[in-house]
Amino acid sequence: MAEGGNALLGKRGIALAAVVGLAVVAVGGTAVAEPSVEQADRVDRQVVQRALDDMARTGAQGVQARVTDGRREFTARSGTARVDSPRPVPTDGRFRVGSITKTFVSTVVLQLVGEGKVELDAPVQRYLPGLLPQGDRITVRQVLQHTSGLYNYTSALPLDPDGLLTIRYRTWTPAELVALSTARPLDFEPGTRWSYSNTNYVVAGMLVEKVTGKPYEAAVTQRVLRPLGLRSTSVPGTRADIAGPHAHGYIRAAGGVVDITEMNPSVAYAAGEMISTTADLDRFVDALLDGRLLRPAQQAELTSTLPITGGYALGIEAQQLPCGVTVWGHSGGIPGYASLMLSTADTKTRLTVSVTSAPDPGPITGYEELVNEVFC
Repeated sequence: MAEGGNALLGKRGIALAAVVGLAVVAVGGTAVAEPSVEQADRVDRQVVQRALDDMARTGAQGVQARVTDGRREFTARSGTARVDSPRPVPTDGRFRVGSITKTFVSTVVLQLVGEGKVELDAPVQRYLPGLLPQGDRITVRQVLQHTSGLYNYTSALPLDPDGLLTIRYRTWTPAELVALSTARPLDFEPGTRWSYSNTNYVVAGMLVEKVTGKPYEAAVTQRVLRPLGLRSTSVPGTRADIAGPHAHGYIRAAGGVVDITEMNPSVAYAAGEMISTTADLDRFVDALLDGRLLRPAQQAELTSTLPITGGYALGIEAQQLPCGVTVWGHSGGIPGYASLMLSTADTKTRLTVSVTSAPDPGPITGYEELVNEVFC
């Protein structure tokens, strides 16, 4: 889900539905462009800065972006890190990445497939007996590509602003999250349709834990974060705060403005709990699409789509821009934060973005100009 500033997790769509959903009334603050070692030779950073300024003026509390164009990169920012301070958004700031977590989890599952420990077309029941009433009819592949038919558990949560505050610090177990889903019938027969469901990646995280014999966050750390040197990326578990520099996100609830930066992310688990930076996400998507994390057969599976999935593959999605360029990536949204990770297939051009929400929702502009300038 990514509707409004009270969204729990980013929904399908790398067109930054999550950022649009967090669109808010502008808050004052001077836009600041960070200096780069080298100026990008194709992307006009003034146009990028103008787009971020538009986002901060018309919707976001703050926004930071990292653009990689060939071998050159630069960062830019606009808005402020807090509503009560002129301090700018830190360009090395941590943020909750929401559903971009799914791309990390899918990568680990595919690594296990490459090692012969998991079969993509095997039923979930083989690895997690008794978890799903329909586990003998739902395959691992269907879980990763959102064709399982599992009801989206976040739709059963109280996600209106006041309701969100009642569960803000609650600790959830993965089994509890799955139970919210399995209390409802399947949305459709497995493999016949596509529907974005966060339940799928709760199941995927539990599968990783069962197969590896360790918490899924340990598998992500050992298999992805540590090899790539992603030192600013973490799987927080039940930790409510964000360690290190970060901007704050807000909602309007309980009759006033609420800083929603702190929350227990166990409600998102493997579907969206991770924290990262634009630099780490840039390095991750570069390595992933370059084939440095998966064996060739699983690399092909990663980006394999079906007509019914509309561009969604296994934890990553393709979208053709109006200019004809196809980009791969994922978006994410969780209270206070919306994020985006995009790259061309050859990884020569990449964009990572974090947007923090201001208290009052409103339309946001600037996103299309940003994407078009970077990729078109």
